Amino acid sequence: MVITHFGKGYFKLTLGDLTIAINPPAKDSKGFPKPPRFGADIALISLHHPDYDDAETVSLGDKQPFVIDGPGSYEIRDIFFTGASSTTVFNGESKINTVYSFELDGIKVAFMGILNNDAVLSGEAKEIASIADIIFVPIGGGNVYDSAKAYKTALSFEPNVIIPYEFDDASLARFLKDGGQEKTEVIEKYTVKRRDLDGKQGTIVVIESKS
Repeated sequence: MVITHFGKGYFKLTLGDLTIAINPPAKDSKGFPKPPRFGADIALISLHHPDYDDAETVSLGDKQPFVIDGPGSYEIRDIFFTGASSTTVFNGESKINTVYSFELDGIKVAFMGILNNDAVLSGEAKEIASIADIIFVPIGGGNVYDSAKAYKTALSFEPNVIIPYEFDDASLARFLKDGGQEKTEVIEKYTVKRRDLDGKQGTIVVIESKS
């Protein structure tokens, strides 16, 4: 599996000819002056806002994604996806945030979405996060967790690897300090197999933003 980060909560996961987009932004997103274009087979949307919810930007040529944009259970291309509902406050407005889990190439993934308060996590959201090998968590503060809360929350689920997003240089530095991993290098993309996770516990992997 290869993981690429385009900024904010926007990721691409690829395995062979399969491409999964997470939180593709709209063309008019203020957070993405020029969103990258590629074709995806599946698009996951955590929150309905132009920065996170337009699968049109990952529709290209023959690639027209199956869009999952809320809680429920789904099976696409022999992959099972679970979306668990949680609420969040975004720009002062209460919104539904979906926490997703799925397994790809033997790796269990949990994506926490756009959250700033773990007290609102549903029991189902906590359950799917607790079995993840890799957990994606926002860390920048404001509309999402601050770095200290993000690290504490992510670590409570005991993943092998933690991948942060929604960060700037300052919040990333604080997050790495909270995790005692200040020397972590930022990588262009993350290529990982299940065996690479063996022996890791709470290891922070930082993927550079391409936005």
